[in-house]
Amino acid sequence: MQQQQKKMPAIYDVIVVGGGLVGAAIAYGLRAHVGTMAVLDEDDTAFRASRGNFGLVWVQSKGMGFPAYARWTIASQQRWPELAEKLQTLTGLDLHLEQRGGLNILLSEEEVQARSAFMQKLHAQSGMPHYPYRILDRHETAALMPGIGPDVRGASWTPVDGIVNPLKLLRALHIAFDRLAIDYRPLHPVSRITASDNDFRLETPQGTLRARKIVLACGLGNQILGEQVGINIPVRPQRGQILVLERTRRLLDLPLVSLRQMDEGTWLVGDSQEEMGVDDRMTSLPVMATLAERAIRTLPALRDVRMVRSWAALRVLSRDGFPVYTQSASHPGAFAATCHSGVTLAAAHALQLAPMIARGHIDNTLADFSPRRFDV
Repeated sequence: MQQQQKKMPAIYDVIVVGGGLVGAAIAYGLRAHVGTMAVLDEDDTAFRASRGNFGLVWVQSKGMGFPAYARWTIASQQRWPELAEKLQTLTGLDLHLEQRGGLNILLSEEEVQARSAFMQKLHAQSGMPHYPYRILDRHETAALMPGIGPDVRGASWTPVDGIVNPLKLLRALHIAFDRLAIDYRPLHPVSRITASDNDFRLETPQGTLRARKIVLACGLGNQILGEQVGINIPVRPQRGQILVLERTRRLLDLPLVSLRQMDEGTWLVGDSQEEMGVDDRMTSLPVMATLAERAIRTLPALRDVRMVRSWAALRVLSRDGFPVYTQSASHPGAFAATCHSGVTLAAAHALQLAPMIARGHIDNTLADFSPRRFDV
């Protein structure tokens, strides 16, 4: 209720629609470049990918068929220490960023051969940024990850992968709203946008707000709102499930793409990909059993660690699975950002994309991410 009683200006310089990781990172980055601004968010019944993710700052595997995505990912990975330091200085929160490398565990010779072929093909693409990687054998994998199970045949490894605490990241960004005088307004889902020559009017259950510039970063809601300002953003949901295991002493120094240990000692097991529409309410026992079985085959010590909870969340995917960044041609000043890598790309969104939006145009370096690619 206190949020709703804030006095608002007649017109904001910028309104960001969406309080998840994508919108929050962009809003944080915009603050140094604009005057009055607000972030409009929904309530806790909304789909919350930002509160249900794994917290990887991940590079390997990114960019097959789309090398620009790998370049953008590398750019964000390199600037993550800067973002973490800035947020800790501002908010006092340690995000527990670790960038010491990461593993993709391989549990059969067939998986080893398939992964080796994939990584070779990935790095052979024209325009693909090159970073170190290796296909490790069992002994090399065991040296990096003591206690592996007998089924582990090897792993793909890169030194550029990492992890962060995703909930602490989201909290730090929201604390930054208060510290930087960004007007955060929950319970303000936008139902309609109308544009005039000078501003945009955003209708919410709490009334209409006006802004000279808007940024649509509300995940699956971007498709409907984008159409109202002349932006085509075809998005779809993909459900993923995560198992949470009880705290233990630190056993895992390097994260896996499907298994990680949090800074406080709990474990996350995940990586399912299910085409279930907009249903994030139900976890399913067959998927959970598969995730648990693979985790135990990887690290048998987890057999005796109890599961304490599980959840499902929806990834936000464009038609081809890659990010979309654009400004409306018919309604200049209306921008949109859609991606499913809100953690990995948070540094790029805050420190590179946001200044572009503040300047009023998205640089040609991000031209590959235009939704015009869907018109071909």
